[in-house]
Amino acid sequence: MRIDVVTIFPAFFDVLEVSLLGKARATGLLDVHVHDLRDFAHDRHRSVDDTPYGGGAGMVMKPEPWGEALDAVAAAAGAARPTFVFPSPAGERFVQRTAREFADLPHLVFGCGRYEGIDERVFSYAATLGDVRLVSLGDYVLNGGEVAAMAMIEAVGRLVPGVVGNPESLVEESHEDGLLEYPSYTKPATWRGYDVPEVLLSGHHGRVAEWRHEQQVARTRERRPDLLAE
Repeated sequence: MRIDVVTIFPAFFDVLEVSLLGKARATGLLDVHVHDLRDFAHDRHRSVDDTPYGGGAGMVMKPEPWGEALDAVAAAAGAARPTFVFPSPAGERFVQRTAREFADLPHLVFGCGRYEGIDERVFSYAATLGDVRLVSLGDYVLNGGEVAAMAMIEAVGRLVPGVVGNPESLVEESHEDGLLEYPSYTKPATWRGYDVPEVLLSGHHGRVAEWRHEQQVARTRERRPDLLAE
């Protein structure tokens, strides 16, 4: 999978060099490229924003540097049709189902907006180069798209085959089956007066599986009843 990121803060994505994603990059499972949007601005100040038409607070990111940046990353992918992902509080909600969908795509391009957002025409132009998705992490506002893009890259990247060492661990996680994950325990069996549930020490796989499912349902009902409704 190829992932391109366009941002005015490329150093933010240095974290992609560490942990599982860093190993995936080193082995070629993930081909990640981070681009500075200001490299596509041509005035001496490398400006990427201007005042909004119609008035209002803040600044809006200009279409010219974005157009050149999108042209460059689309051309770099060759024949693969890119999917442009723009983190936005006005977008669809990013859920585990979205992560699985993105993990099957050959080329993702994350466009990180700042200020009051990106000129709307950029999304229309991007749709002539590939598929466009405006995606939100949740019902809140961040200073820019970098935090959201990083979260999505990690959620998607770990689903690419080979990135996580034990693929079975992906199956039992929260949200994979519409429920929250069951509680986990390890040695010692007793710690500061707290005991591991007896069923987990029984060695009876059927009882353990039944207990874990019951815990998933109870935890989801308590913490995220909306998931059960869905």
